[in-house]
Amino acid sequence: MSLEEGTNQDNQKNSVKKSTFNGLIVGIIILVGVAAFFAGSYTSNSNQISNEDLDDAIAKLELKLLQNQLPTKQPSAPVKISADNDPIIGNPDAPITIVEFSDFQCPFCARFHTQTLPLIIEEYIEQGKVKLVFRDFPIQSIHPNALPASVAAECANEQNKFREMHDMLFEKQNEWNKLETVDALSLFNQYATEIKLDEEQFDSCLSSGKYIPEIKKDLDDGRDYGVSGTPGFFIGNDEIGYVELKGAQPFDSFKKIIDAQLDA
Repeated sequence: MSLEEGTNQDNQKNSVKKSTFNGLIVGIIILVGVAAFFAGSYTSNSNQISNEDLDDAIAKLELKLLQNQLPTKQPSAPVKISADNDPIIGNPDAPITIVEFSDFQCPFCARFHTQTLPLIIEEYIEQGKVKLVFRDFPIQSIHPNALPASVAAECANEQNKFREMHDMLFEKQNEWNKLETVDALSLFNQYATEIKLDEEQFDSCLSSGKYIPEIKKDLDDGRDYGVSGTPGFFIGNDEIGYVELKGAQPFDSFKKIIDAQLDA
């Protein structure tokens, strides 16, 4: 095969994949609809982020906008927080559960998962004391790639590789968070290859939009529990109840609640 022929075949494959990604976007619009999917209106920010300080400033502004515009009423003492059937990091039989509502494109969520979660994993999750349940809360109107990222993670979970895709999406958030959605999806496909997913199954899962209802259920449950921004956490279990923790808090904030719940 000549170099030109090989290049033509690669271009054809890329064209097919791009068609698949376009199909996913159309599927998302048809199955959900942005207006019905997210209550209220939000202010978007499309400026290019050039450094970490600017990124943090924009993240804080986004969080403030969300808190101002989403319902702020919080459950005073939630009787039960459902883990649904969402992906779990840790031992499913761990006595304490952290139920997280998160957005893959949210800078604060990325900070939690790259800075704080590793400490929780080391001290509690690897010891079998705590498990983390990841529930999707993509704020699509200010994070247009958040919903496709959630779909990609769900599709990876289908092949028992949620943790690998979860880590990849957060660690490489700056690679895809400002891209056009089709280009972001192309990167997600590359990530799937890197973590050795079955590419045909992954592509089929993405294009079908099969996990859109599951993601919408997470959003609806989060709103019912009073989640007004991401990340949002509920720590405990059905027997002792859950304590709510808002935002990307430092490890010590989690430690205080986890230790108290373990002793309850």
